[in-house]
Amino acid sequence: MRTLVLSDLHANMSALDAVLEAVKGRWDSCVCLGDVVGYGPDPNEVTSRLREIRAETIRGNHDKAAAGLMDTSDFNPVAKAAVDWTRSQLLPDNLAWLAALPQGPLETAGVVLVHGAFQDEDEYVFTPEQALDGLLDSTAAITLFGHTHHQGGFSYQDSNLEVLQIRPRATESFAALRINSGRRYLLNPGSIGQPRDGDPRAAFAIADLENNTVEFWRVQYDISAVQERMRRAHLPEALVQRLVVGR
Repeated sequence: MRTLVLSDLHANMSALDAVLEAVKGRWDSCVCLGDVVGYGPDPNEVTSRLREIRAETIRGNHDKAAAGLMDTSDFNPVAKAAVDWTRSQLLPDNLAWLAALPQGPLETAGVVLVHGAFQDEDEYVFTPEQALDGLLDSTAAITLFGHTHHQGGFSYQDSNLEVLQIRPRATESFAALRINSGRRYLLNPGSIGQPRDGDPRAAFAIADLENNTVEFWRVQYDISAVQERMRRAHLPEALVQRLVVGR
């Protein structure tokens, strides 16, 4: 069973289309770690496609914000402007679907899904110190998280906490991580819709637990087409520009 792992799509349909085309026939089930919408120009298209492929999805902070389930007063002005625009665009059935998304942690298919930290869905996990509690407290050996838009993760065994720098090089489509028995893993597939780790290619993963591997993928997509749609929607220019640099 190969599980396609998506996260932080951020209403970027061009990136999602490119991902699904690149891995056509390579996956059996799909999970999504949240932030389906926000920032990007295609909230209805991305939401509808996730529903169509029956991705098991948990909520992210932007999904909550768009659905009116959280206060956005602490969002920065750029993010808040994107949330307000997204909320105005969502069709009622897509808005209802987002509002009903479950909160992580959610255990499914042998892994645990969270959006941010294991203990707090809105907290970012960048450092080993931030990762440790989740590695120790999770109910599964492999926990998948998003929110940071950085591909990679952490592993732990016998008091040895390791940072995993697993990303394909510019000439590669994916890099594989071997899952070792007895180790615990906290893995981030990266962001499809708005990468922030210096590589603008759409990021995702495929978990093949039967063969003890997780593949970390990157796929090129038409960034300029997304930028054009963003400008037509009058979304903040800062969001338009960061797609090119992946920051």
